[in-house]
Amino acid sequence: MTTYDQAGLKRVDVHVEGIVRGMGFRPYVRALARRLGLAGRVRHDLGGVRIEIEGPRPRVEEFLTALERDAPALARIERVTVRAAEPAGHHGFTIAADDLSGPRRAPVPADIATCDDCLRDLADPAGRRHRHPFVSCANCGPRFTVVRAAPYDRPRTTMAGFALCPGCAAEYHDPGDRRFHAHTVCCPACGPRLRLLDARGGELCGDPVATAAALLRAGRVLAVKGLGGYHLAVPASSEAAVATLRGGKHREDKPFAVMAADLDQARRLCLIDGTAAALLTSRARPIVLLPRRTGPLAAPVAPSVAPGDRCLGLMLPDTPLHHLLLAETAEPLVLTSGNVSDEPIAHEDADALARLGGIADAFLTHDRPIHVRADDSVVRPTAGGITMLRRARGYAPEPLPLRHATPRTVLACGADLDNTFCLATERRAFVSQHLGDLDDHQTLRAFTDGIGHYCALFGLRPEVVAHDLHPGYLSTAHALGVTGVEHVGVQHHHAHIASCLADNGEPGPVIGVAFDGLGHGTDGTLWGGEFLRADLTGFQRLGRLAPVPMPGGAGAAVRQPWRMAAAYLGPADGHPKLDVARRHADRWAAVLALAPGAPLTSSAGRLFDAVAALLGVRDHVTYQGQAAIELERHADPAETAAYRARLTPGELLTVHAADLVHAAAGDLEAGRPTPAIAGRFHNGVADAVLRACAALRDTTGLTAVALSGGLFQNALLTERAVRRLREAGFRVLTHRRVPPGDGGISLGQAAVAAARDRAALSPAPR
Repeated sequence: MTTYDQAGLKRVDVHVEGIVRGMGFRPYVRALARRLGLAGRVRHDLGGVRIEIEGPRPRVEEFLTALERDAPALARIERVTVRAAEPAGHHGFTIAADDLSGPRRAPVPADIATCDDCLRDLADPAGRRHRHPFVSCANCGPRFTVVRAAPYDRPRTTMAGFALCPGCAAEYHDPGDRRFHAHTVCCPACGPRLRLLDARGGELCGDPVATAAALLRAGRVLAVKGLGGYHLAVPASSEAAVATLRGGKHREDKPFAVMAADLDQARRLCLIDGTAAALLTSRARPIVLLPRRTGPLAAPVAPSVAPGDRCLGLMLPDTPLHHLLLAETAEPLVLTSGNVSDEPIAHEDADALARLGGIADAFLTHDRPIHVRADDSVVRPTAGGITMLRRARGYAPEPLPLRHATPRTVLACGADLDNTFCLATERRAFVSQHLGDLDDHQTLRAFTDGIGHYCALFGLRPEVVAHDLHPGYLSTAHALGVTGVEHVGVQHHHAHIASCLADNGEPGPVIGVAFDGLGHGTDGTLWGGEFLRADLTGFQRLGRLAPVPMPGGAGAAVRQPWRMAAAYLGPADGHPKLDVARRHADRWAAVLALAPGAPLTSSAGRLFDAVAALLGVRDHVTYQGQAAIELERHADPAETAAYRARLTPGELLTVHAADLVHAAAGDLEAGRPTPAIAGRFHNGVADAVLRACAALRDTTGLTAVALSGGLFQNALLTERAVRRLREAGFRVLTHRRVPPGDGGISLGQAAVAAARDRAALSPAPR
């Protein structure tokens, strides 16, 4: 029993908010208190963790200092509130029962890749979890994808149906065990059952992992149930198997991701520096886009895995099952989302069999349900850090901090492509996992169901609903269909810049450069190459790329980039040496005849499309952004020369991007290699960004620039633009935690709606 001299006794009540539930935080607090000889108790409440601590004053102060400094690595502490209280005479330090009163405020953690301790259990022949595909503890395992309701406890997860055996129950209830209150804890005696099924759902004999690996080695397609859904797998070295997979998914060109067993195997596939290694081995286990290794030390990769790409999307195993499968196959695997074309990833067992049965020869599955689908996250290391390309498994639904409090709860419905939604409350923004394109009815259902799930999970009821201005967006239609709320329309490119501001904790104003495909402008035209004066409450359009027509309309121009080349270049007889005009000689004049009545756009995306077609990189696309992505791949990064576009002042500063296209055409006619031309074009766009921002600095006095929009997922363009801007004395903001593309739009919408709400509630100046 601990006793103290009452004269030197101090007690404080501590409340810790953030990602602290299900992270081993209470056992950590208990161990810290006991090490310091302090008394009290710790318990969960619906806002986080509440601690009552008392003892000698110096030791209490030491406890408060160590509490955050030495917290578990997985914990994300947002705020610690300390209040003095009268000593209560606690004896010892205990973990008390949860307090479930009050509003729900504690976030739900994202899924966590298998930890090293559990991997040792997996490999230990003498252990009771040897080769157990569901080994986990308080430091790893499923979280968000198995949670049915908050707060995060086993009865509210999809593990509720698996009663603990005596051995697991003893660990679960022992505060000194790393599986204390680990809500997915189980063993072969009490956990989910792994099975291998044929394409019709019949169970196959033998060890599921060994038999599945044998099928893979034979070139078969395997569906594997992961954390957030099913993947489709084939050996990365087998061209025949990869081609079969492409045909089954109706995925002609888009690169596949590759999973390696460990860093050693990954280094035979790609060039991996410290940043890349940290990303690959992080708790989120994202797909990381990395330069391929070439030469005799490189592991073989089938050409169809990532056609024509100098990079590979590389990932390491995130579950025990994937570790077992990679070890059994002893070679890297293509691992791609279990879907057809642009459908959402299959996550329910019956749906997976129905949708993937025509693609997969077998299903490596189990009976632990996935409650919420979550695709793999994708990140890309850049010279300045990392760019998030797709935020999903391993990151969502953990909240992003907001600089200012949100007066009322905001639902932001995002864009129609690469959709995410966002719920903002107080100083937190809960950006959903990547959902996809809403024109697919299953994705639209996932969007509407997801909003309901997030609202229930975090105990939120939106009072303000933000949406894009595009009248045809399904996300806009959903927003306007929500009754009893205030609706806030946010212009697409303002939302991009606001997203970058919120991502960086900045209020603005800044010079915002928003380069993307298409977005509905306030003048009713289609924007996409914008220079804005923007803060979180509003924006002013200061400049743009010179508008050009989209012959045949936006849909045809997007699908057939050569149409944009025609729009920029004009009549074919003016460019007799250009292959693009010869390739489409039978339709060139007819397409140009459509230009006078075609919709105009200032889109940077359509500019990149035009140059991609001009250089013979891509005339027709099979996935979003393909032409621009392949143009970046094609560019020579060593090229230093740049084309120059004219800038003309006026009510709107205008960048004459056609100058870049004509300069590229001239070099092409002169016989310059196309990689050099693509490099000069990228440099020319970066130079135009710099000169436009410098001109706007002279008129606005602004010295900070925010870069956003899908074109800034292009690492070559972004690095060249950032370097030029910084050398010219600008402070440059880029995205870090949400994508620069439409996947980050919802955060920007929420930030704008919240800022306008704050402004409306602020007293008017006298």
